[in-house]
Amino acid sequence: MLEYKRHLITAALPYANGPLHIGHLAGAYLPADIYVRFLRLMDKDVLFVCGSDEHGAAITMRAMKEKLSPQEIIDKYHQLFQETFRGIGISFDHYDRTSSPRHHRTSQEFFHKLYDTGQFTEIESNQYYDESFQQFLADRYITGTCPRCGNPSAFGDQCEKCGSSLSPTELIQPVSVLSGQAPVLRSTRHWYFPLDRHAEWLNEYITKGTIDGQEHHDPGIWKNHVPGQCKSWIDNGLQPRAMTRDLDWGIDVPQDIPGSQGKKLYVWLDAPIGYITSTQEYAELKGLNWEDYWKSSDSQLIHFIGKDNIVFHCIIFPAILKAHGDFILPHIVPANQFMNLEGDKISTSRNWAVWVHEYLRDLPDYQDALRYYLIKNMPEQKDSEFTWKSFQENYNNELVNNLSNFVHRVNVLTHKFFDGIVPEFDPDIYINGVTGEELGGFHDSECIYLFDQLHECCEYLRQFDFRSALKTLMEISTSGNQLLQNNEPWKLIKEDPDAVAVVMNLSLHYVTALSVAIHPFLPFTSDKMRDLLNLPKIEGNGALLQLLDQLAEGEQIIPAGHKISEAKYIFTKMEDKIIEEQISKLEQTKSTNASATAITYPEPKPEISYDDFSRMDIRTARILTAERVPKADKLLKLQLDLGYETRTVVSGIAEHYQPEEIIGREVSLLANLAPRVIRGVESRGMILMAENEEGKLSFVSATPGWRTGFTIK
Repeated sequence: MLEYKRHLITAALPYANGPLHIGHLAGAYLPADIYVRFLRLMDKDVLFVCGSDEHGAAITMRAMKEKLSPQEIIDKYHQLFQETFRGIGISFDHYDRTSSPRHHRTSQEFFHKLYDTGQFTEIESNQYYDESFQQFLADRYITGTCPRCGNPSAFGDQCEKCGSSLSPTELIQPVSVLSGQAPVLRSTRHWYFPLDRHAEWLNEYITKGTIDGQEHHDPGIWKNHVPGQCKSWIDNGLQPRAMTRDLDWGIDVPQDIPGSQGKKLYVWLDAPIGYITSTQEYAELKGLNWEDYWKSSDSQLIHFIGKDNIVFHCIIFPAILKAHGDFILPHIVPANQFMNLEGDKISTSRNWAVWVHEYLRDLPDYQDALRYYLIKNMPEQKDSEFTWKSFQENYNNELVNNLSNFVHRVNVLTHKFFDGIVPEFDPDIYINGVTGEELGGFHDSECIYLFDQLHECCEYLRQFDFRSALKTLMEISTSGNQLLQNNEPWKLIKEDPDAVAVVMNLSLHYVTALSVAIHPFLPFTSDKMRDLLNLPKIEGNGALLQLLDQLAEGEQIIPAGHKISEAKYIFTKMEDKIIEEQISKLEQTKSTNASATAITYPEPKPEISYDDFSRMDIRTARILTAERVPKADKLLKLQLDLGYETRTVVSGIAEHYQPEEIIGREVSLLANLAPRVIRGVESRGMILMAENEEGKLSFVSATPGWRTGFTIK
């Protein structure tokens, strides 16, 4: 086993275009938090960093959908992420954001170093371009029919229905999400990172855990699906990958590089650098040297992610780090599989999710209930399932009937028989017909049992088997309940109060050990248990290591004569009503999705004659200027170019379009509509708009570039 002086732990940067759901927690953040809390309890030098990923096309798409600026979107979700992580107990040392000036600067320096050392190749290729908006389209700005499953709403990078990775040119009948029109292919140049040059050492790194023949990490501890997915990529042949994009939102390619005009860094280049800049920010705040964590051979780097990010963290980012030089590479990437919800895949686009911030609002005192269920059902090796009924059953049967019941019984009985004072332990007292002396004393029996259970838990944690680790701890609680049930101190007190003292002393040691060891999994519960024991809360700093040492030496971990607090339940039964409300909430989502899928078309209008239609003079036009009509939320005042004249038209589209974004748009105008004064403005004509089932409007226009003023027949 390789030993490290420092441990740098990262969790996948959440993308700031929507809230966090239970799949995010189970996939990356909970396992990372458990492991970090464990390392702190073992008195390790550990740094836990993360931050909001705030660049890329999906941010601007969300901004358009919510009618906000990209900056407003990232500010909104960055704040929500921070509140959610705090609420559910994710204990980052530092949580940063990729929109920070430091991150922009560091990412540009990173790119420049790679550029200066010849790590890029410049390639010209054809990419889709929206002629109406005069811009190249990011993959997510293109939709079309998936060539794999026929889904008509696939994106240019992925089909969310079948999960296939796509390129925009694979889509059938691609459409720009900006204009709703078919894009055209145009030539553009970008900087590509030649992954194919790194295939040989990456294969050695993934399969053998070595770099250039030197031992780097133990590949045996990696989950099978991680190297499996990486090997599939490598065996199929790595290809150069573009590190820049034609976008208007993101980090600029350094302006002193020729051809950088209008180019942004690819989000998957700048996002993982966020781990570095978050470390830099924390180090500056604490007076540390950030390079100790990123550039020292005695530092261990671990990425906690979901399986959809494996290739980026195990192939692309390591290759970039090695090409840059100086940086250590990931030692372990314990990626989890996916968590499903009530028999279906979690889907943000369909709102099919349990949103963590809503859970915390609806069930404010049940943080550890969610943590417990997600850990117990964590998708460590295969996909898992969340159901509300199972959540309730696990909570009531295990947290309430087992753990809470044991802690409460110990507390109540200690107060009832010993006024809340931890009783003395006498090894000469009989328990179940055997004296403590014959057992070797408490220190050689119960201490060894607790030590063995906790040691087994630690071994599971080191193997990233968090489900088994939690199960081992719950077995201590089960054994504690059996200790009480087998000895029945409520009956024994009349016959042998000294024996009851032994039973309660042992039981209090069980509770004390659990209050420490359960901290990585259920930190809020650990705090409650420590309050009941009248002991300081667990803050890390080697508390579990100290506990193990005390047990190994046969020392008392809660001293005789110590006064504990009054009894309170740490968990109480979860009633059906709570679960029914959450199930109903999901059912409403399902109904909404079904309604959205079932399109209701407008009723046809009465027939008209050809002569009626021929009297309408519909002409092509172009918007020259646009401004809001005062005191009218829905109206825009437009100046239209018809070629032979300029017209003023008032149009009720202000809720659908911002004035500045429609200047230059080509439209169709009903030109011989009688003039009408609207809010003091004479409107001469009507712009033709298409309306969908959601009430959204879209311009009706001729082919882009069509001359204005000509009739539409």
